Amino acid sequence: METSITTIFVRRSVTHHSVCLTFDFDGVSSWIHSFESPDSPTKLSRGLFGVDVGAPRVLDRLDEFGVETTWFTPGHTIDSFPEAAEEVWSRGHDIQHHGWSHTRPRQYESREAEYDDVKRGVESIVDLTGRRPTGYRSPSWDFSTHTLGILDELGFEWDSSQMATDFEPYRVREGWAAPADAPFERGTETDIVEVPVSWQRDDFPAFAFNRKRGYANEKAVFRQWREQFDWMVDNVDDGVFVLTMHPQVIGQSHRLARLESFVEHVSDTPGVAFETVAEVADRFRSA
Repeated sequence: METSITTIFVRRSVTHHSVCLTFDFDGVSSWIHSFESPDSPTKLSRGLFGVDVGAPRVLDRLDEFGVETTWFTPGHTIDSFPEAAEEVWSRGHDIQHHGWSHTRPRQYESREAEYDDVKRGVESIVDLTGRRPTGYRSPSWDFSTHTLGILDELGFEWDSSQMATDFEPYRVREGWAAPADAPFERGTETDIVEVPVSWQRDDFPAFAFNRKRGYANEKAVFRQWREQFDWMVDNVDDGVFVLTMHPQVIGQSHRLARLESFVEHVSDTPGVAFETVAEVADRFRSA
């Protein structure tokens, strides 16, 4: 690992591609606010695993990797588990916005309710880090009709929730229209930068137990991540590969060893650097 870690930092100055390791540190918030049976002790225990077991394992492994990552953390997690959130911050990782309650934007009863929840999440991050978050990732990767305006009003500079490209940042559009009986209208670009995500590069759909779908083949999923990364390097100029993980999912035993293999492959690829999402968005904005 020592050779790989050294390689990671040396290549920062000559990079052509970026890899963002991101973690949605939901804790119990997602089980309370985004799923059925919010009072299920077993479901809540899955979130507690992420706080008490998964996150420490992930942080220890990231120390070995020597890379800075982005943790999208609901205010509910920060306020419920301040020591765990402080550990993420103190180890040098970036903490960005993921709602306060982890409520899906379309589930709010009003714009005011959504605004208040987002603002409350900002306050939790400020209390922890001493600075305002610049980036947002919506719970369950969705926007309401009010979300973009709220982000602009609260001073956010970038988002990482949408999928109009796979490996290239772009600017989020407003004023678009999708009528059922007329052509789609793209709208106009805003100042908010999108650093895109993909369900294909997310550990939750593949590995988190769901009675309706079961599990994916873990070896195949990690192989798919590697193949997508290789394709980006071969086919996209200045590509950005965003990998989304959850401590309660990726922190399960053997999965971190598979993640280590992926990180080593990335670090051995010429012209690639690990970066935070904020670094990618800032560079795009200044280009």
